[in-house]
Amino acid sequence: MLPYETWQIALGAIAAFLIGISKTGVPGIGILVVPLLATAFGGRASVGAMLPMLIVGDIFAVRWYHQHTQWRRLIDLIPWVLVGMALGAAALWWLGEVSVQRDLLEPLIGVLVLVMLAMHLLRQRCGERLTPHSPIAVVSTGTAAGFATTVSNAAGPIMGIYLTSLGLPKEQFMGTSAWYYFAVNVSKLPLFIALSWLNPARPMITWQSLLFNLTVVPVIVAGVYLGRWLLPRIPQRWFDSVVLLLAAVAATELVLR
Repeated sequence: MLPYETWQIALGAIAAFLIGISKTGVPGIGILVVPLLATAFGGRASVGAMLPMLIVGDIFAVRWYHQHTQWRRLIDLIPWVLVGMALGAAALWWLGEVSVQRDLLEPLIGVLVLVMLAMHLLRQRCGERLTPHSPIAVVSTGTAAGFATTVSNAAGPIMGIYLTSLGLPKEQFMGTSAWYYFAVNVSKLPLFIALSWLNPARPMITWQSLLFNLTVVPVIVAGVYLGRWLLPRIPQRWFDSVVLLLAAVAATELVLR
């Protein structure tokens, strides 16, 4: 028996299904998982519970879309993503030590997303410095995405806005993001285990959460197959609009919650 209430398992299952869809068909919908799991398990525990589910979805996404990956876009981001992940790990460790709610970081992540959305919408008027291939855009995107993915698995809106700004076709969007998320999420697993070991009173990953992850694998698989079915049926313009709209909604929710 899982050590959770029925309503927690139900919310977790919905989140697992949405993760599957987001990994292979509708990327922006994945950010809705953050508040769902936070409600079910609490802020810090939800981050650890979500990570293995994300990796399961990543495996399918890499398998199906790897041939469309734009490697140069990822290589440019990697150093700055690592910087952001280091900052995020330090923030998680500090918050665990001082017993401050992790949710204090969510408004910051929401603001970062809204700023990047504004940069995307205004880049035609603001000049070359705000174009997606400019150094400042690469540095800010990589650092913000690395920080957000470490503290709350919430890099989706940031990467979605960045990749949409590059004008990538939806297949290249999916292939590039698939490898990005797979590499980052796998690298976070030992980090979260180490943080749980350093602060056993407030662990991020537990045997109970891993058992829950195992239980919802079939739900994730159902989601990834639905997402794969949806992707070729979504027009490019709708795809871009959905990614940006859901990023804005999720960011606003993070700021106001």
